[in-house]
Amino acid sequence: MNFPQLKIGHMMPKVPIMQGGMGVGISLSGLASAVANAGGIGIISGTGITVEEMRMHIRKARKRITNSGYIGVNVLFAMNDFAEKMKSAIEEKVDFIISGAGISRDMYAWGREAGIPVISIVSSARLAKMSERLGASAVVVEGFEAGGHLGTERPLFDILPEVVEAVKIPVIAAGGILTGEDLARALRIGASGVQMGTRFAASEECDAPLSFKEKYVEARQEDTILVKTTVGLQGRAIKNHFTDLISDEKKVKIKKCIDCLKDCSYRFCTLDSLITSMNGDCENGLVFAGARVHEIKEILPVQTIINNIMREYEACI
Repeated sequence: MNFPQLKIGHMMPKVPIMQGGMGVGISLSGLASAVANAGGIGIISGTGITVEEMRMHIRKARKRITNSGYIGVNVLFAMNDFAEKMKSAIEEKVDFIISGAGISRDMYAWGREAGIPVISIVSSARLAKMSERLGASAVVVEGFEAGGHLGTERPLFDILPEVVEAVKIPVIAAGGILTGEDLARALRIGASGVQMGTRFAASEECDAPLSFKEKYVEARQEDTILVKTTVGLQGRAIKNHFTDLISDEKKVKIKKCIDCLKDCSYRFCTLDSLITSMNGDCENGLVFAGARVHEIKEILPVQTIINNIMREYEACI
């Protein structure tokens, strides 16, 4: 098929598709290994799990990979266990590490010493250039259409050309990517590939409970909402009882604080609300999703999702 080869360090996947690292518990070894087996790049989210659980999922994913697929770990800079998780991922010899919600000079140095590519999630050309200068192997540029925490109010395809122009390292387009047409558009602008979270969350192999996936399939266009979380950023979620509880800056009592964030407003517990959804109660916890979640009509196997995208891509070109 006629598309540019995505190359990040030693990684040369069959398809230029990276799966988003979705916490808490949404993208673990099940989803990451399925994406890797289907020819893409899989990501285990390190958010909201212990270091030992993260190590276990890395090892489990490796055992499930039947080809030479690639898996990495998403470690959020905003979390207090950032350094410990990153060093543990390096010890496990993951294919790459991806990080957002801030930039650490140390993470690039640690990756360089270990020979492991470090990828930054950015939302502007300025941050992309800074990441490249510090040693990032690639950048994921995430637009306003993304699910979860947002770093910008600008649409992806407004930001993408500026980032492509600003850096020489590979640029991965993210936020509202669902179809082969989206992939073709991103590659035409100069991206080396795309990252998809929301579409893969509604897959059979996704580690989320069925109630979480069904929330995606049932969502209407008017059902997504922006909420300000305790991280200090806006997050895009599906409306439910919990988003009503935290609307208008209202507080929800924190049962037990584990001091997970470097900086927290303590208005409610973002981590606990995500764990609630992961445990199957999708009315009383946060259900993050992208702006185009309403376009997803069925839960499909990962391989089918990727096959569909590549078929749509081929039709576009």
